[in-house]
Parts: sequence; structure tokens; C-alpha cells
Amino acid sequence: MKKNHLLWMAALAGAAVMIAVPLARGFGDDRNNDHDSDHTGAGGNGADPYAIGLWGDLPYSATQATVGVPNLIADMNSQHLAFTAHDGDILSGSDKCTDAVYTQALTFFNSLRAPAIYTPGDNDWVDCDRQPGFDALTQLDKERGLFFGTPFTLGLQRFKEEVQASPKCLGVSGPVPCVENRRWHVGRVTYATLNIQGSCNNLCGDNPNRSAYIPGNQAEYDARTAANIAWMQDTFAEANAGHSAAVMFITQADPGFNQDSSQGGPLRNPMTLAETDGLPDGFQTFLVALRAQVIAFKRPVAYVHGDSHYFRIDKPLLDATGMRLENFTRVETFGDNQQNGVNDVHWLKVLVDPGSREVFAYQPQIVPGNRTAVPAP
Repeated sequence: MKKNHLLWMAALAGAAVMIAVPLARGFGDDRNNDHDSDHTGAGGNGADPYAIGLWGDLPYSATQATVGVPNLIADMNSQHLAFTAHDGDILSGSDKCTDAVYTQALTFFNSLRAPAIYTPGDNDWVDCDRQPGFDALTQLDKERGLFFGTPFTLGLQRFKEEVQASPKCLGVSGPVPCVENRRWHVGRVTYATLNIQGSCNNLCGDNPNRSAYIPGNQAEYDARTAANIAWMQDTFAEANAGHSAAVMFITQADPGFNQDSSQGGPLRNPMTLAETDGLPDGFQTFLVALRAQVIAFKRPVAYVHGDSHYFRIDKPLLDATGMRLENFTRVETFGDNQQNGVNDVHWLKVLVDPGSREVFAYQPQIVPGNRTAVPAP
């Protein structure tokens, strides 16, 4: 126990170093911006365009860890990005949640040239119960200490983020701050992470096929859901107060938005947002609250997640009358969809122009070194 404690404290100390954050003014030049005095994070005068990098659900194999992810990181490091964000799952669902997995991920994040943001995935803590000797909340406590022990991002360059202090989530010993929920502003855009998980968001136990109900951790789910809703609502309130041009949320779970079986997440009535399989629903309460805020905000809202391992950008959210919400965009990042190599180990570049009508433009980045079906020319 003492050895593990010293390991985490040493890793945390190494992660606490902050470096000033020079960021690209445009999408491709070398000029640096000053910090925006009205916002945390970075972003120049608020009107300048910039780019960010999104990835997640990686690595899922030794090959991806030793070849695919290093190639991906090198590709992101070759471009000018305001920040990068990994939307969870730093190991496959069949792997053990060992200390080495977490320290490997920390090494990856801290090798990124731009500030690096991370939000936990279900494989990282919820599903650790699959392996004898591992406990979900124990693993989440480890992640909170290792990745979220300071108010700064990870990465070679860092900036300070807002950190949720209340309402509380649960840890092994009781209520604790949801330090994994972060918020920051770049230019005139507000960003936030939310700890929302696959595997029924920990309301249900480990049952990937959802063929029957297995109890999860109701108390943990209730506390975290209340915290997530509060953080989401506070994010919109802050975006409105700061006259943000758009909001982007980054989380892990694919909650499902409608009755399209190809979407990956659970099927749900698109108007009531209730699951249609009759099993306990780990997402409806949050989705209903989110939809109300999206409608009231009126401006672009991007909802980034992983979980289903299928790159897509669509507009799946309807209002209670069945009308599509034009200002809401779901963005699912690339993830391991073929575990036999590096075929799906890619990332998404988002061009952010606060002065444009839609604010976000999406440009998938196929990493040349990870092309296998059609090798790079």
C-alpha cells in the first residue's frame, strides 16, 4: 500500500509543473497569442481563429500503445493546436486497470506539445470491476489524484482550468469534489468536461449486451449525475455571462439520442429521451436537462464523446415535439474499432472561428503512419 501511495504522489508531483502557454494565432502560422484577460485558458483577443485536437478510446492494444498512439501524438505535435482533449478509455475493456496503464497514459498526455485535457472513460474505472482485485471507485480515486490533482491541464504547455467543487461526487471514503469536471475558455468559446460513462453510466452493472439488468452503484450514480447537471448548467450560465459564441462539452459515454440502431448508444425515444429497452436509464435525466439548456442558449453547442468507436458528426437531438435542434452537433471521435492494429488510430482537428456562423468546422486527421488498408503515398 505504501509503495503504491508513493508511486502516485511521485507521479502527481511530476504532473504539477506548469509551463507558459504560447498558442498559434491562426490555423497554421507560428505567431503566439497572449492570454485572454477575460478568460481562463488561452486565446488571444477572442476573435482569432484557432484549432484543437480531439481523440479517445486509445490505446486498446500493445501495438497501438507502442506504434499507433506515438504516431498520432507526433502528428498532433506537428500542427498548431490551442489544446488537445482525450475523451476517455485509456485501455480496452478486457485489460486490467493496473498502475502501469495510468502512468503510461500520463506519459502520453505529457508528451503532447499543446495543453492536454483528459476526461475518464468507463474502461478506466467503471468497468475495472470486471477484473478480480479491482474496484471501480478505488480506480476513480487514483485517476482523480494522478490526472486531476492540480487545477492545470496536462501536456508540455499548460493553462489553468476551472474545477468543480460542488455538489460532491463519491469516492471510496465518501463525498469528494468532482475534480475531473473542468471548464476553460479559449477566445470566445466555452469548453467543459463531464464525467459521464458508458456501461449505463454506473447505474447498471457490467453487462455490455444489456440483455438483463445488473445493479450498479446507485448512490455513486446519483451524486455524479447531480454534479454533472449542475456543471453543465453552470457552463451555459458562464457562457451567457461572457457572451461566448459557442459551447463544447467533452465526455466519454455515447448516451444514444434516438431510435437509430446504427448510432451505437442505447436506443431512446427522441422526444422523451427515455430508453426504449425498459432497462434502467443512466442518461435520460442528464439529456433532458441538457436539451433545455441547448434550446435556451440558441448558439452552437458541440457534444463530443467516444465510447462507440465510430467516427461521426451528426445532429441527432430533437425537441419534445420532434423538431431537430439545429444548434446541437454530436461529435464522436475516432476510437479502436479494429483491435488488430492501428487502422483506426486517428484524431479529429476542429477549426474554431468564433466570428463564423457555425463556429466549429471539423477536419478528420488520418495519421499517415497509421494507414494500413490504403498506405500513405
